[in-house]
Amino acid sequence: MPTKKRILTVCVKLFLEKGYKQTTLAEINEKAGVSYSQFQNIFRAKDGVLTELVEFMFENQFAMARSAAGAKLPPIYVYAVETAIQMTLTELNENLREIYIEAYTQKEASEFIFRETAKELYQIFGPYQPELTARDFYDMEIGSASIMRGYMAHPCDEELTLEKKLRLFLTMSLRAYNVPKEETEQAIRFVEGLDIRTISEQVMQALFRALAMRFEFSLAGITLPAQK
Repeated sequence: MPTKKRILTVCVKLFLEKGYKQTTLAEINEKAGVSYSQFQNIFRAKDGVLTELVEFMFENQFAMARSAAGAKLPPIYVYAVETAIQMTLTELNENLREIYIEAYTQKEASEFIFRETAKELYQIFGPYQPELTARDFYDMEIGSASIMRGYMAHPCDEELTLEKKLRLFLTMSLRAYNVPKEETEQAIRFVEGLDIRTISEQVMQALFRALAMRFEFSLAGITLPAQK
């Protein structure tokens, strides 16, 4: 197996098994059979691997959301479902929580998220604010992604339930994108009518299988799903 692919295989499996922060470069290099200089020449640092992982994870998120929301529903429902799935995934699996938080934090990975998400936002919310450009939606995504990261980093508890967290995030984000109050409430109620935990568990299982296939590793030792 080529060196880059071998490193990716080891990294992704370790990130899912024990978490991003707990995975050390020494462990990666040992299991991949590479030297520190070989790793550095290809990825520079651990966040270089994270970027490749994030690109794959985010690639089909909106497609999955469209499938859950239904093709005939307004585009804002797709946004509502997609963001709800992301946040629910972080409540189902602590290692995924860490991956998402790091993805929204690290410069290279977050830049990819901002850029790709802004394209979707421009298509979805452009009609609500026709005076805005694609660059404007990129700038707004920096803010909405920060809200997303904040909620992901704060686990649900008796006071901040998942349902409350999703309603708060969607209310703030849809308001920022100038969606009328009535439409915002309809989209939130649609999400609340879904079994978002079951949907997210199915997405997580599909994601783990896709990652195992893409990066060619076994899911043995990885709990699927690893619920709290």
